[in-house]
Amino acid sequence: MEEIILECSGLCKSYGHKTALNGISLKLPAGKIIGLLGPNGSGKTTLLKLINGLLTPTAGSLLIGGNPPGRETKKIVSYLPERTYLVDSWRVREAMRFFADFYADFDLARAEEMLRSLNIDSQARLKTLSKGNKEKVQLILVMSRQARLYCLDEPIAGVDPAARDYILRTIINNYNPEASVLISTHLITDIEPVLDEAIFLKDGEVVLHQSVDDLRFQNQMSVDALFREVFRC
Repeated sequence: MEEIILECSGLCKSYGHKTALNGISLKLPAGKIIGLLGPNGSGKTTLLKLINGLLTPTAGSLLIGGNPPGRETKKIVSYLPERTYLVDSWRVREAMRFFADFYADFDLARAEEMLRSLNIDSQARLKTLSKGNKEKVQLILVMSRQARLYCLDEPIAGVDPAARDYILRTIINNYNPEASVLISTHLITDIEPVLDEAIFLKDGEVVLHQSVDDLRFQNQMSVDALFREVFRC
């Protein structure tokens, strides 16, 4: 029987009169790379923040590994937010120590190996790094955990194509194969080759959730082409 790592039922989130998520119901299996796909304002970041306990639902339920977001789920969820939160004055090494102190599942040796492969000096201060290298450091920290669910919010936005290739290789090669990776993005062409499943989110509602292979076969087009058709202005 397929293990479900994340389940939400009738999940809603409103900000005053504005509805960000409207009755989302999903079951995400373990061991998959899943694209959370939609244009800006579709509710992707809101869903990731709910999963990570940074927001509370207006209605509905959300379970990760059978538990609602909280202390227990933070032990098994590794989150890459859209914006950098690391302290600029820290050295890369200090950021690694922070993660090692905070998360019992952080693999320091893996993080050091990935830094070496990128020729990033662990003694460098974050404020001296380029935007792309800062994002790579943050991704390395997130992917160096032995988590059950990785939530990545726009991990390839704002970096050059070579950096995108590296980031995707890092995601594929370094996540726990028994875990799932949920990648939020609107850059479908780059991310499509690594996806097992795709979720289309539009105006806070799930309009499609299928395996990528089934989507291509049933529609006789790429996920990117289907995305452009579904979200055509």
